[in-house]
Amino acid sequence: MAGKVAKSRFNRVCVFCGSSTGNRECYKDAAIELGQELVSRRLGLVYGGGNIGLKGLVSQAVHRGGGHVLGIIPRTLMSKELTGDTIGEVKAVADMHQRKAEMARHSDCFIALPGGYGTLEELLEVITWAQLGIHDKPVGLLNVDGYYNYLLTFIDKAVDDGFIKPSQRHIFVSAPNVKELVQKLEECVPTNDENIAKLKWERRWSHNN
Repeated sequence: MAGKVAKSRFNRVCVFCGSSTGNRECYKDAAIELGQELVSRRLGLVYGGGNIGLKGLVSQAVHRGGGHVLGIIPRTLMSKELTGDTIGEVKAVADMHQRKAEMARHSDCFIALPGGYGTLEELLEVITWAQLGIHDKPVGLLNVDGYYNYLLTFIDKAVDDGFIKPSQRHIFVSAPNVKELVQKLEECVPTNDENIAKLKWERRWSHNN
């Protein structure tokens, strides 16, 4: 019998990931494993909606396991031809900006799986929001089989060259596997500078509501 999983400090986890599955089985396996890990910890999933790519795999895994799934999707992308059927609860929003704000508002932490431009943009935005003090929610990067090694090298270069403060290098955590990453997120302590004013993303996108 498997050991009992300790109660999580989170309720819902926002997952950013590709609308493609990529060319390697390890990416698919990681998405399914992450969904199963969320279920085992009784954590809900917040994601960008749809049922294709890694998004589809992680949402299906959570839904099959009886976990709560919240898909937030712009009305313009709700066509089944574009994204497929969204699993679980669906929240329609006006545009991409509001989608990101709503995903953040409904989540307690963020995890990025492998993905392309959209995943990278979502990940860097929530890291930037943390840097600015807009939120203090943990951010995690699932570095499946070294997929994000070059990104991590770039960030280290930006620190070395004075574009990112050394104290802000650890705004996010990374790990090569699901269990290690989730454990790091559970143990995460906010690293925001104390002199940064606390803002709210709801104000930033209030014109969309």
